[in-house]
Amino acid sequence: MTAESPLLLLHGVTMSAAAWADVVPLLTDHYDVIAPTAAGHHGGPPLTGKASIGALTDQIEGLLDARGLDRVHVAGNSLGGWMAIELARRNRALTVCAFSPAGFWTRGSSDETRATSRIRRMAALARVTRPVAPAALRAGFVRRLAMRDIAEHGERLTPAQAVTAARDTVNCSATSDLLTTTESVEPLDPVPCPITLAWSANDRIFPPAVNGAIAQDRLPQAAYVLLPDVGHVPMIDDPGLCARLIRASAQRAGPENSSVE
Repeated sequence: MTAESPLLLLHGVTMSAAAWADVVPLLTDHYDVIAPTAAGHHGGPPLTGKASIGALTDQIEGLLDARGLDRVHVAGNSLGGWMAIELARRNRALTVCAFSPAGFWTRGSSDETRATSRIRRMAALARVTRPVAPAALRAGFVRRLAMRDIAEHGERLTPAQAVTAARDTVNCSATSDLLTTTESVEPLDPVPCPITLAWSANDRIFPPAVNGAIAQDRLPQAAYVLLPDVGHVPMIDDPGLCARLIRASAQRAGPENSSVE
C-alpha cells in the first residue's frame, strides 16, 4: 500500500463529509483521502430531479471520473455504505468497507419502516430544536441524548461537531426522497472485489440480527465483522476502531465472520 492509494469516504443520509472528521487524520499517512458531501446534502452539490441511490452514486462516480480515478478503496456508513457497494457493482471499487450499510431490508416491511421512522424522528427533532441547539449542545448529556439513536456516546462529539450535525440534518434536501425510496441492495454473488460488512453491535437503526442477517444472505462472499460497543454511526463512538478496520479492509478481506476489539 502506497501513500498515494486513493480512499473514498462516504457519509450517511442527512449527514455530510464532517461525519468523518475524526477518522480522516488517522488515515492520511497511508491514503489520499477523498471525503465528499453527497449531492442533495448540506454543503454538497445540488441534485437535479428526485434523489435516489442511483443518482447519488452517479454523482460520486462523476467525481472519480473528474479526478481521473478508475477504481479506489471505498468506506461508507449507512447510505454511504450502500453507495460503496453500488460502486463495487459498477467495478469502481478496489475494496469496500461498509459500516452498517442501508438498503438491506425487505421493501415495505417493518424492518424498512422502523429504520426510516427513527431517522424521520431525528430530523424532526433537529428542526424543532434548531433555535436552541447551539446553547443546549454545549452540555455533554444533551449531546448524548440527541444522538442516542445513532451513537452510544454522542457526548464524544464536540459542541461544534454536534451543532454541525444538527445543521446538516435540517438542511438536507434529499431526506424525504431517500426515506421513501423503493430501492434496496440487490444480491451480489460473487462480489466483484473484497467487501467487508462492518455492523455496529448496538445499531438501533439497522439491528445486526435483522439487517445484518439480510446483508449476509445477499452478499454471502463478503466478510462480516461485528463492531462492539458502537452505534449506527461508529465514527462518533470510536474513530480509531473505524480507521483500523478501514485499513484492514483495504489490505485484505475474507469470508469469515469475526469480531474487532
